Amino acid sequence: MQVQGFIKGRPKSLHILDYGLFKVHADRRVIGICGFLIRTDADEAILIDTGFPAKYAKDIARATTEDKLHTFGEVLHCTPDNLPIAQLAKAGLRPADLNLHIVTHTHIDHVGGLHDFPGVPILIAAAERALPRPLYWGEVQPMEWPDETYLSVEGDVDLGPDMRVLLVPGHAPGQLALMLDLPETGRVLLTSDGISRSAEIDEKFAGSWDEAQAMAHAERLMKLGEDAFIIYGHCPTQWPDLRKAPDAYT
Repeated sequence: MQVQGFIKGRPKSLHILDYGLFKVHADRRVIGICGFLIRTDADEAILIDTGFPAKYAKDIARATTEDKLHTFGEVLHCTPDNLPIAQLAKAGLRPADLNLHIVTHTHIDHVGGLHDFPGVPILIAAAERALPRPLYWGEVQPMEWPDETYLSVEGDVDLGPDMRVLLVPGHAPGQLALMLDLPETGRVLLTSDGISRSAEIDEKFAGSWDEAQAMAHAERLMKLGEDAFIIYGHCPTQWPDLRKAPDAYT
C-alpha cells in the first residue's frame, strides 16, 4: 500500500490525547505522555501513538515491576480515561472511525495500544518494522507485531495535502515526526521524540539510540519548524499549557 497521498483531505483539526504522566528519575522532570488525532476535511481520522499498555491503567505498580520501568522512572498517572479508546471518545470518535494509525516509534509509552485497532493500517518507519519485536523497554520486549496492513516509510513523504511525514532516526531507529498545516493555527510540527524537549538539543541527546543522528535530525527539524508551532514529544514546561481533547487546534 502506497504512503504517498494515502490521505486525501487536508488537516482541519488536531487533538492532543492525554495518556498520563511520568516522572523521570534522572532529573525528576514530570512529562506528559501524549498522542494525537488529526481529522481532515474529507472526514478522515488519523491516530498517532497509543501511550502505555492498558495494564498500567489497572495496576501501575504491578505493570511497572513486570516491565522493569521503575529503573527509569515512575508512572504517576494512568487511568482508563488515559487509554486511547477513551481519549478518542472525547473527540467523538470510535476505533472503527480511524483511517490510519501512525506509530512514531515503538517504545513502551507510544505502542501500548498497538493491537487495539484491528483493520486499521499502520504507518511506521521501515527500520522500526524490521525489528523482530517492538522496542518496548530495554530488554523487555513482550509485544508481537499485530497482523495488520503496514505502510512502511523509508524517507520523508507527503502523506496527504498539507501533511508530511518526516523520518528522523536517532532517538530510535525509525523515529518519525510530522508536519501539518491547519486552517487557523497554521504550520504545526509534531517532533515526537525526535526532540522530546528543547533542552535535549543542548544535552546533545545523551543516551539516545544514536546520538549523532538524533542531533543532526533535530537541527533539521528546528530549521523546518522555524515558522511553525512546535509541539515537542515530552516537554514538561509545554505540556500543561497544551489544549487536550476534547479541545482541539484548528
